[in-house]
Amino acid sequence: MKYLFYCETKIGRIGLAENGEAITNIFFRSEKAPSNTKEHSTSLLRRAARQIEEYLNGQRTEFDLPLKPEGTEFQRAVWKALLTIPYGTTKSYRDIAEQINSPKAYRAVGMANHQNPITIIIPCHRVIGSDGSLTGYGGGLKLKQQLLDLEKNNNKTTKKK
Repeated sequence: MKYLFYCETKIGRIGLAENGEAITNIFFRSEKAPSNTKEHSTSLLRRAARQIEEYLNGQRTEFDLPLKPEGTEFQRAVWKALLTIPYGTTKSYRDIAEQINSPKAYRAVGMANHQNPITIIIPCHRVIGSDGSLTGYGGGLKLKQQLLDLEKNNNKTTKKK
């Protein structure tokens, strides 16, 4: 059984789920809630919602939450690599494929990126095409660009301080 909590943010309604130990899912309004969930606010879900709000307000560059994304071994390797992309920067699918020692698997990296169950915190929005183009995002390309711009602008402010 997972617990589910919804929060209203400046980018719209976001759903968060946890399994009693760690965050397992974050999803946008347009996406389906995970199965086997019960809507219930927990301290972990409220903490995650607060950290996401801080991130969206430019007050947080890193998350401090236990995570438990469910997926294949390959998907988990990709998601672990995504966590190493610094705030305000991007990497290509090819970069991630090389980082996980599967240099020819950049399309599979793209599919794993698309299946990321903990969006924003596992920053799949920081992955772009090798030519610098934006590619798919669960919340849509407009939101992906918005998150990248938020990080880029806050990164400049942070470096000036």
